[in-house]
Amino acid sequence: MGKLGELKKRKKGSSGMGSLAALVLRLTVGGLLAGHGAQKLFGSFNGPGIEGTSEFMEMLGLKPGRQWAYLAGLSEFGGGVLTLLGFLNPVGPLGVIGAMAMASKTAHGGKPIWVTEGGAELPVTNIAAATALILAGPGKYSLDRALGTRLPRWLAPLGLVVIILTVLYGPSAEEPPAEAPAAEDAREGLAGKEG
Repeated sequence: MGKLGELKKRKKGSSGMGSLAALVLRLTVGGLLAGHGAQKLFGSFNGPGIEGTSEFMEMLGLKPGRQWAYLAGLSEFGGGVLTLLGFLNPVGPLGVIGAMAMASKTAHGGKPIWVTEGGAELPVTNIAAATALILAGPGKYSLDRALGTRLPRWLAPLGLVVIILTVLYGPSAEEPPAEAPAAEDAREGLAGKEG
């Protein structure tokens, strides 16, 4: 066996572990993001459903809230399901990246990175995992491999440009979220008790 045959054998052996690693990553990130999207869209797992999500989006300055709620929910749910299945890569991971990038800017913007401080630690971790799946591919234990599906490579950079433009030119992170009158009244009442 020559050097080329040995190299192919080594590469073949390592691809099995790489595919297993991709499977673990896809099942975890895809499954959790699909569940998170189901909370937003359908109220699954004690989630707010589309009405509660719409109100939350409005609070974050994402108006009209209903459209942003559908976009967030579909990005998370659809992106999560496609990622989990390893189907139509890189569309699923791009959905995950889009939702997490906007969450980092709006819900977690202006805060320290750590989740204990309300920061974007978890969305940034999800972005990194989704990016790794775009770069490495879904692996051999995926629907793409089983069905022989292969989307054009230029789709990933194009999708990332669309995400960046949407996040940059979408609602400003500097805009303070609109507060409900009840929250203002509660804060004024609390300030009166402290004074």
